[in-house]
Amino acid sequence: MLDAALTRDPDHEAVVGSDRRLSYRDLDRAVDRAAAALVELGVGRHDVVAVSLPNTTEIVVVFHAVMRVGAIFLGLNRNLAPPEKAFILDDAGARILLTDPASAEPLAPVVAIPVVTSCADEPGPWLQVSGDGADAYRRVVCDLDEPAGLAYTSGTTGRPKGVVHSHRNLLLPGAAAVAARRYGPDLRKGDCTALTILNLQVTSTLLVAQAGGTQIVMDRVDPVGIASWIRQERITSWFGVPTMLHGLASSPDVQVHDLASLCDVWTGGTHLPPTVRRAFEERFGLRVHATYGMTEVPTIVTIEPLAEPPVPGSSGRVLPHLVVEIRNDAGDTLPPGQAGEVTVRGRPDGDWGGLYTPMLGYHCQPEATADTVRDGVLYTGDIGELDTLGNLVIRDRRHALILRGGANVYPAEVERVLSDIAGIVGVAVIGLPDERLGQRVAAAVELAPDAAVSLDVLDAHCRANLARYKVPEEWRLAALPRNAMGKVIQAEVGRLFA
Repeated sequence: MLDAALTRDPDHEAVVGSDRRLSYRDLDRAVDRAAAALVELGVGRHDVVAVSLPNTTEIVVVFHAVMRVGAIFLGLNRNLAPPEKAFILDDAGARILLTDPASAEPLAPVVAIPVVTSCADEPGPWLQVSGDGADAYRRVVCDLDEPAGLAYTSGTTGRPKGVVHSHRNLLLPGAAAVAARRYGPDLRKGDCTALTILNLQVTSTLLVAQAGGTQIVMDRVDPVGIASWIRQERITSWFGVPTMLHGLASSPDVQVHDLASLCDVWTGGTHLPPTVRRAFEERFGLRVHATYGMTEVPTIVTIEPLAEPPVPGSSGRVLPHLVVEIRNDAGDTLPPGQAGEVTVRGRPDGDWGGLYTPMLGYHCQPEATADTVRDGVLYTGDIGELDTLGNLVIRDRRHALILRGGANVYPAEVERVLSDIAGIVGVAVIGLPDERLGQRVAAAVELAPDAAVSLDVLDAHCRANLARYKVPEEWRLAALPRNAMGKVIQAEVGRLFA
């Protein structure tokens, strides 16, 4: 991954974080040391290495090191509650967890695997190996279709599902984006979203390395912090969810010239309100490029082209290695202008022909895999349509999925946690429209007649067992609307919050 940049200009800046600055030569050596340390810790080929680190250069080094020893990278969201982390680690069969001391402490009672800590004040104290590390391990040469990454996405059963991706799948999106956007060594790409997300490793760490540019690992998500990073590091390309765009556009402490270096702004992860887009573009004079993607692909499928006027409601056009089609319930392809299920497959011809293959599957869930990938086609579950120019418009996100500020919240997961409380006879979780977040989480709870459960108890239980962004922000204690079979009528739950 680093060879081309090392051959062209090994002293070119590769990664910048709050902890240090690394040239490609420095990065290559740091990765060798990290790879040697992983081997000393007992990590072997196809072992799952869980990583739950803050946004510094170390998480970039660790990602490359995991690839170099032929292991599988599992990014563990730092915001998850200890029980959520424990489930993922157990389900994935993780060999070790690399995290910081503060995160390790609450995991001690619930995690059985080795937890290796790293101190932010001294990057990589766990990397103490003799020499430069290059001779301390044997670099593994992997097949393109061997497993390389594991990303958990919440499922309709209330438990997360692990999506397994090959080296091929992790490499293609970055290569395609570099070609489509014509990125090169002058790229200075900034991302403030957590690099524990596998999609971000694909569209940041791997994309930048393939362009031979500079990756800026941002450690702040507040408007002033984002603007400071962009100004000080002369960032040229930046990804931000709509809440971040809203914050930058409305903050009196952010100046227009702070963002002067930007020439390519991406957004995605949730619906982009037209008012937020308009406010950002009018204030900074910068075009916002919408995207569409999902963990199962992985990451971006479409992006709005550079130097073309936006199409209202569009998420852009497909990247060159993919084909997007709209299908009906019978699996037949629909013509432009007709809505149906969005499907993705590899392009069969041209320069990118035959390169893409769908995900390797959901970890240990063959039935779920078979439901999602059929005859080489990935069925997204999203409803959308294509126009005559190939622009994709998403009409409805995956069934009941709530998209809160760029984060995915599946109602079934929240409902499962609430249903553990004695005295609750029914729960329905929905997303309510929110101008800033896109959607906010709301829960309607039906109690048994003699139950003494307060809203404070419900809120505290959720905060102890769920990531903060999944905790409902609005509550209703009420009898749930049900049909003759006793099943909750989801379409009528929203009336309880009217």
